Amino acid sequence: MKFMLNGALTIGTMDGANVEMAEEAGEENLFIFGMRVEDVEAMDKKGYSAKEYYDRIPELRQAIDQISSGFFSPNDPDCFKDVVSMLMYHDRFKVFADYEAYIKCQGQVDQLYMNPRAWTKKVIKNIACSGKFSSDRTITEYAREIWGVEPSAVKIPPPNIPRE
Repeated sequence: MKFMLNGALTIGTMDGANVEMAEEAGEENLFIFGMRVEDVEAMDKKGYSAKEYYDRIPELRQAIDQISSGFFSPNDPDCFKDVVSMLMYHDRFKVFADYEAYIKCQGQVDQLYMNPRAWTKKVIKNIACSGKFSSDRTITEYAREIWGVEPSAVKIPPPNIPRE
């Protein structure tokens, strides 16, 4: 949300804060890819196998093999072994299932970036729609909906600025 306020365009799945940002700015002003809730639920029923994606997608396999081999961490080749193990055998987020959708979406980002006018239009739309994400609103909602307390109205006096 802070990135949105500062003009960044979001690329992500439709979960968490991205849902709220899409509600405010319109999904067409974000780069949303991958499975939706119903897709994840269906995959949970049939079962998810990261290895199926690893075996089927050569670029994904190459990236995972490079990470696993220490290609990116030659001074500590085992540095990312736990990350690879989690992705391959314990990934509750099903990262590999969204890989191809991510690559396609990144292509859309690249294409839009080549059109500065269209890119800027989306940036401005995002910034203009980010007002909902103020700290005051968020803290008030958390207080009421999560912590079960009613925030008090504290009046802060204006600063005492001497006039010339």
